[in-house]
Amino acid sequence: MDLFALSDHWLYINFGIPLLICLARVCDVTLSTIRIIFVSKGERFIAPVLGFVEILIWLVAITQVMQHLDHWQNYIAYALGFALGNFFGIVIENRIALGHVMVTIITKTDAKKLIKILRDSGYWVTEADAIGNDGAVSLMVTIIKRKEISAIIPIIKENNPWAVYTFSDIRYVNQKMANVPVVYNLESKDSIKDERILEKI
Repeated sequence: MDLFALSDHWLYINFGIPLLICLARVCDVTLSTIRIIFVSKGERFIAPVLGFVEILIWLVAITQVMQHLDHWQNYIAYALGFALGNFFGIVIENRIALGHVMVTIITKTDAKKLIKILRDSGYWVTEADAIGNDGAVSLMVTIIKRKEISAIIPIIKENNPWAVYTFSDIRYVNQKMANVPVVYNLESKDSIKDERILEKI
């Protein structure tokens, strides 16, 4: 079949072009969403590459729209692709779960059990006494990978159901210092770092 004849066929004009526009928009907006996340994480090399591919795909989509301004289907396809691109971008980003988050836990009840379990589970916990609107509270802070959010929430709920916890995105973590072994003394609230490890860093 002649490709030029196919490009003028009513099926291609009314359905093929809108489908191509929608798919192109889904791809470029998905890449845009992921690129913005990489930019926020300080990824200087991956973000420009994604931006390059993203703008190429966008040019293909907008060119088709501008060449067929008399077809309302193209406008719908363009908008639909934008909406779906945002959705898929967020889904993909949640799956790959880039970066780290700071977990802040506040509780009015005794936090020693929760702190011990978190530390025994491999989490590095900093604790402090604080004052809330209703009096004294215990404040706990730890930094984890975003992939570990689903693992730490059940621990908090099971061992301190009344605790309030939040997750905050952070851009940079000093990985070397975070890997230094620490021995905790829950009674004196002291911590001792392994100086032999520190000397090698």
